[in-house]
Amino acid sequence: MALKVQYNKTAIQQLQKQLNIREKALPTLKSKETALRLEVKKAADKLNEVKAKLNELLKAIDDLDRLWIEFPEVLRIEKKDIFSKNIAGVRIPILKEVKFKIAEINLARQPAWVPLGIELLKEILKLRVEMKAVEQQFEILTYARKKTTQKVNLYEKVQIPQYREAIRKVKRFLEDKENLEKAAQKIVKQRSEKKEEVA
Repeated sequence: MALKVQYNKTAIQQLQKQLNIREKALPTLKSKETALRLEVKKAADKLNEVKAKLNELLKAIDDLDRLWIEFPEVLRIEKKDIFSKNIAGVRIPILKEVKFKIAEINLARQPAWVPLGIELLKEILKLRVEMKAVEQQFEILTYARKKTTQKVNLYEKVQIPQYREAIRKVKRFLEDKENLEKAAQKIVKQRSEKKEEVA
């Protein structure tokens, strides 16, 4: 989109002001982009790590699935303690703690594997909740990085060059106008001098 400008000194001041704003913001935006890129990589690594742990745990207890069918309501997530953290101007959810509620069952009457099974189930549920939180972090950070990159590119490749070009055109126009006025004044002066000589 081309800039619409008026060809006067006020327009130069306004264009210069907008150019300065963008030139001052560009380094900050580049720093933010770099920080977000690093955080996206960390979130991706963390997500892969959590997924690997979960898959490993699920493979380890693969045979116990049919046993849990007998105890479907033994364990529930009671509370997820999540807080927000600001990373490079972007708020992301951070999982602090997961609290569980164990159904009231008489462990003495249950098979010996149930207490261990409950602990494994807690770990699986905690990893699933953590995985969702990390997926959210990854999505939020990726979106913010994408938007910041777009803004950096907009400033760097479009707006700053457009403002510089517009300022150059307005200055050139005003210089040409001033030169024409001076030339016209000289011509008028020369004609008036010739009229005085003739008279």
